[in-house]
Amino acid sequence: MTELTLVSTHQRPLKPLVEAALANELRLLQAGVQRTEQRLTGFETQYHLSTLEFIARYEADEFEESLDFAEWIGEYRLLEKLREKIDILQGIQFAN
Repeated sequence: MTELTLVSTHQRPLKPLVEAALANELRLLQAGVQRTEQRLTGFETQYHLSTLEFIARYEADEFEESLDFAEWIGEYRLLEKLREKIDILQGIQFAN
């Protein structure tokens, strides 16, 4: 568990401001997940493969390099990172 203490020179309470900023970031990340999932669905439809099947076969060197495949892998990795960030933000609790 990581703990963070924030100190401000202003009298205005920080908690509501930080909560709003985190909620906004979470919404942006979730929108990014939706866009990325749509892009992945496009590749899956075009190539008649699930993303997980594609990744497994790509890592087994069953495909030659192509721009589409590089983009597909990039979108998949982006989705993983977005989901990881969402998980981290959703795990934040305020102590006071």
